[in-house]
Amino acid sequence: MDGPWVGTWRPHPRRGPILAEFSTPGPKYWIPGTTGHTSHDPTRDKAPAYTFRGAKGPVAESCSPGPRYYIHPSITKIGKYVSPSAHLTGRPKTKSEVTPGPSDYSTEKADKHVYSNAPVQSMVFRHKLTDALRTPGPGAYTLPRLLGPNTVYTHASPCYSMRWKSMYNSCFQDLAKTPGPAAFPKVELDVYKKRAPKYTM
Repeated sequence: MDGPWVGTWRPHPRRGPILAEFSTPGPKYWIPGTTGHTSHDPTRDKAPAYTFRGAKGPVAESCSPGPRYYIHPSITKIGKYVSPSAHLTGRPKTKSEVTPGPSDYSTEKADKHVYSNAPVQSMVFRHKLTDALRTPGPGAYTLPRLLGPNTVYTHASPCYSMRWKSMYNSCFQDLAKTPGPAAFPKVELDVYKKRAPKYTM
């Protein structure tokens, strides 16, 4: 082992400059700013930015000479101001014509359009119908029979007829043949009433 004993560490050649060799290193690194729009720090939020623009230049078509003309005080933005005054003029000559009077007008028919009126039913004549609208009435049709054996599309219902009373061998033909009260036998009481008990020996 060559050289003095300095332990297990041995000096070796350095790879680059050492910061301790510089007396004042200063701001060697650049940090992005947080103000403005250019080169803003991406890790920070940007505040809203406003700019002030200059006045627009005058346009040749809309240039005015400015307030160098004299404007009368009576001229306003809506026209010339004129104080109220009364004008006296002569009566115009009118040609006399025959005009209708108040009695020539009738306003009764127009009142229903202005005032509230009760509903009114009017009666008018029937209009003359054309041949195409003339239809037969209810009496022009004949309905098929519903009673009796000669029905068309329904079952025949039972029919009964009543004959007149025959005068053959009738008591009404000769009143002398009418039986009197004594012609009928006496009906026993036990026939139409409860029979009473009977006893025999």
